[in-house]
Amino acid sequence: MKASRAAIVTASQLLGPLFLVAGFLVLAITLKIAASPAMADTSAQMQTPAPAQVPTQVQMQGEQPLVDLALVLAVDASGSIDPGEFQLQKEGIAAAITDADILGAIHGGSHGRIAISYVEWGSPGAPATVVPWMLVGDRASAENFAASILQAPRSRQSWNAIGDAIHLATGMMEICPCRPTRRIIDLSGDNVDHRSHLPAPLARDAAVAAGITINALAILNDDSRGASGRPFLVEVYEREVIGGFAAFVATAADRADFARALRQKMVQEISSR
Repeated sequence: MKASRAAIVTASQLLGPLFLVAGFLVLAITLKIAASPAMADTSAQMQTPAPAQVPTQVQMQGEQPLVDLALVLAVDASGSIDPGEFQLQKEGIAAAITDADILGAIHGGSHGRIAISYVEWGSPGAPATVVPWMLVGDRASAENFAASILQAPRSRQSWNAIGDAIHLATGMMEICPCRPTRRIIDLSGDNVDHRSHLPAPLARDAAVAAGITINALAILNDDSRGASGRPFLVEVYEREVIGGFAAFVATAADRADFARALRQKMVQEISSR
């Protein structure tokens, strides 16, 4: 019995250090594996990734130029306008954008330039972007825009879908390759909204909700009067078309008066701060 106890004591004395050494070996192997690249990769994969940083609008537009105004000229090209009248209209726009007063208004802005595009409207659901966005900041760029309008063929339009024109112009603001201080749709026409897929008041409300101002140029071809005694078309445009900050309706007596009226209207739009 004494011999057995002695054997057990001796075995314990021998095995104790062995267990201790084995424990150190296991610990060392574990630490080595944890420090290996493969284990580091696995550990990284198991971690929950941090949320990606979503760029701000300014960051996404970092390469796009600052402008004082993004302006869409939405011009009536409907079937009620004969070729001679339409040419007068285009020449009026070309004369307006190159006018000294308008160039002075552009130069007076904080950034000294605007973005401008030209849309023709008429047919339901089919307004056309004839001249896409261009920067105008000096006479040369103004003359380039004017030439683009004069050289462009007339789009095929019927009549008379103002709401769809506003809808297209609103969408164009979203893709303007610029960062504008203000955004304005400048719509001109000689009649009311008849057949828009999106009625003018609804299109107007959507544009205003997006921070866009809509001004109008009413071309008065007759002496029709509304309930207030003012021109009928002015009343309709005030009620159904214009909207947003400081929105207004200007008037032209006829197509021959279009250039004068547009020039005055654009000076007011560009000069507003």
